[in-house]
Amino acid sequence: MQIASFKLADRMSFGFVSGDNIIEASEGFRRQFPTLRAVLAGDALGQLESDGGGAAFPVADVEFLPTIPNPDKVLCVGINYRPHVEEMGRAMPERPMIFVRFAGSQVGHGQAVLQPAASEQYDFEGELAVVIGRRARHVDRAAAEDVIAGYCCFMDGTARDWQNHTSQFTPGKNFHRSGSMGPYLVTPDAVADVSRLRLETRVNDELMQSGCLDELIFDIPALVEYCSTFTELLPGDVIATGTPGGVGAARSPQVWLKTGDRVSVNIEGIGYLENVVGSE
Repeated sequence: MQIASFKLADRMSFGFVSGDNIIEASEGFRRQFPTLRAVLAGDALGQLESDGGGAAFPVADVEFLPTIPNPDKVLCVGINYRPHVEEMGRAMPERPMIFVRFAGSQVGHGQAVLQPAASEQYDFEGELAVVIGRRARHVDRAAAEDVIAGYCCFMDGTARDWQNHTSQFTPGKNFHRSGSMGPYLVTPDAVADVSRLRLETRVNDELMQSGCLDELIFDIPALVEYCSTFTELLPGDVIATGTPGGVGAARSPQVWLKTGDRVSVNIEGIGYLENVVGSE
């Protein structure tokens, strides 16, 4: 199943994909579960498709929101693909490098990401994001699949100059509307083997990044185990698993996103996330 969060006039909503349409959850269902995060917290994802649904909206006409518009937390993993570690000249990590993104730093598919006015080094990072489906603490890697609601595309837009001010990544990763997430939450039953998925990032249709999830240094079960050890994972929490090689900072000459560029993240079986770069 593919599920989207979207905006209709002045209200937020959600629904599931059927062909070229998104079927909005029925009014009664939305009264009980106002957001997709609430659906996950109520363990009601399985009821969504059988809900009967409300109106159908063409996918092309929908204003997408981040898949989880209001997560409690977004945990991101740095330098987690071997080629990316090598291109950035870093040592191979012994443990996952975790930083956080704030909800306000993200937009949905088709919305403009913003080049930070204070940065001259706005970079792209295509990633696979994992969405947590139930409250979880101290999860063994063997049980990680039991707490995953699904997967989606993620663009971890980064102000490299601000990221490199200190050893802490937070400032460079949290400029307003600098990243994106979407378009859909894809449930695990629709993904044959997530470790074999291929991820590609393009800027203005030019291929910049191409990698396979089997290149992860710390795979998804390891990340769920690690993150759930230091914090309680809640329904709707997001773990962005890291980016392959090919980022703009590592190229010669370096490639920075600028106003008017189109950046896309395509993960086979998961979706196609595209955003135009606007100016802050």
